[in-house]
Amino acid sequence: MRGMNGRPLVVVAGASGDLGERIVRALRAKDVVVRALVRRPSDALARHGVDQRPVDFGDSASLAQLVTGAVCVVSALNGTAPVILEAQGRLLDAAVVAGVPHFIPSDFCLDYQATKPGDNRNMDLRRQFAARLDAAPIHATSILNGPFAELLKGEAPIVLHRLRRVLFWGDADQLFDFTTKDDVASFTADAALDPAAPRYLRISGDQISPRGLVELLTKREGQRWRLLRAGGIGRLSTIIAIARALTPETDAPFPIWQGMQYLRDMSTGRGKLHHLDNARYGKTDWSSAATILASTLS
Repeated sequence: MRGMNGRPLVVVAGASGDLGERIVRALRAKDVVVRALVRRPSDALARHGVDQRPVDFGDSASLAQLVTGAVCVVSALNGTAPVILEAQGRLLDAAVVAGVPHFIPSDFCLDYQATKPGDNRNMDLRRQFAARLDAAPIHATSILNGPFAELLKGEAPIVLHRLRRVLFWGDADQLFDFTTKDDVASFTADAALDPAAPRYLRISGDQISPRGLVELLTKREGQRWRLLRAGGIGRLSTIIAIARALTPETDAPFPIWQGMQYLRDMSTGRGKLHHLDNARYGKTDWSSAATILASTLS
């Protein structure tokens, strides 16, 4: 299946989002024809020469037409059940109807296969969608990359710059996976063009523990950083339960308790990635934690 001038066509849903736009850029860098399914046109996507198409996930016939001819459909949709299960499910159905050979779902997370059911809402949604995807007559590839490395800049309560502390729960030597969004996007573009890509691909730009972060930051900044243990996993679980009980029901992807659930799966090691596929496409320029943190140091 080919797009213009014999070049492959890849359809990206959620292309105007942060990760989606990066995936589009990575595909365009490979001279791939990209069709972006968007709610509204984006100037940023237009600058990359992308074919933008308004999408209605409730219109099955139109959705099937939009994905027809693609070598792969990549989902970068972000949300909770209405998005991950319903909208993405309709996208999957359309890909099957149109005869698209390859589908990449919007996983891009911890190893949800190893997490405990019921402990992490977003992992549960991906686990639920994976069961549906495995039953569909289409080749699928999920990319698992751990937390995005950009969280180290302060989006997650791990590196506390003002206090020069690295906050952790449980074991200070538990390794975390961190992968930048650009590295995820680049690898996803390669996987989208790989008809033999396996069901799961696991990548990690860097693996580092809270103690390792303290050593790294102390060396880089030239001032002493320290560990700050917030408590054990049991205490974290109690706080999550209280926060969730006090929070109104929401379809927001990341209420405060959801972020805590990610921290718990990182801190227990349940979501840890093993047997990495970093070398599958020859990529060697993975961004390290040191690279990400360099711009945050005084």
